[in-house]
Amino acid sequence: MVDGADADGWSQVAQGWAELWGSFADPARRALVEAAAIGAGTRVLDAGCGSGEFLSLLAEHGADAVGADPAPAMVALARGAGDGADVVLADIEDLPFSDAAFDVATAVNALQFADDTTDAVRELARVVRPGGFVAVSNWAEAALNDIDVVEAAIAEARDDEPYPDGPLRPTGGIETALAAAGLEVVDSGVVDVPWFAPDEVTLVRGILLGEDADVMASLHAVIVAAAAPFRDGQGGYMLHNSFRWAVARV
Repeated sequence: MVDGADADGWSQVAQGWAELWGSFADPARRALVEAAAIGAGTRVLDAGCGSGEFLSLLAEHGADAVGADPAPAMVALARGAGDGADVVLADIEDLPFSDAAFDVATAVNALQFADDTTDAVRELARVVRPGGFVAVSNWAEAALNDIDVVEAAIAEARDDEPYPDGPLRPTGGIETALAAAGLEVVDSGVVDVPWFAPDEVTLVRGILLGEDADVMASLHAVIVAAAAPFRDGQGGYMLHNSFRWAVARV
């Protein structure tokens, strides 16, 4: 599993992430597109764009999208995914864009990796025009995610404590972060984001992305046992999860 703030770590797993998790958050991305009224000609920055799936979705809606990510390999993938989209190597707290350069700035499964959440939101707001939107989506609390059942089993097998819910995950967490940066929250919600693994090998690879073969082998049985309730009857696994999202006016 990758340290969330480790850009080099994310570069090392970029291809695997794109393959196994890249489109996973699309339901949350679509919720932001609708809530922020993104359409033809909307200037959008996707901060923490990862392997670029949101850039492709934004292009389908006619938006003029730009991506930013701190991991070089993710930037390379995003440029390809976005059909030659403009993607820059940059951190969410230090964006190389002028004030009011965009109509909307988005951050999907990214804001939690910032050193200072409030600073990151203020930086997103800085590059958005007055009256535009900052739109954020992140994992919901563990109780709403099947994947956290598996993560808890891994923690127990390692004699570790399960990861606690961060401040962005519970009800109102994202809204609080946006309001703390001086923004007016105009809409919010929760959306289902299921993740499917067609077999045990893919299940273990996805859950332990970034771990070596020995670790995967040692935890294979633990993961398969914990995921047994999520079998689909055809050899695969369907894990139901949720993302929370919120949109705020600048």
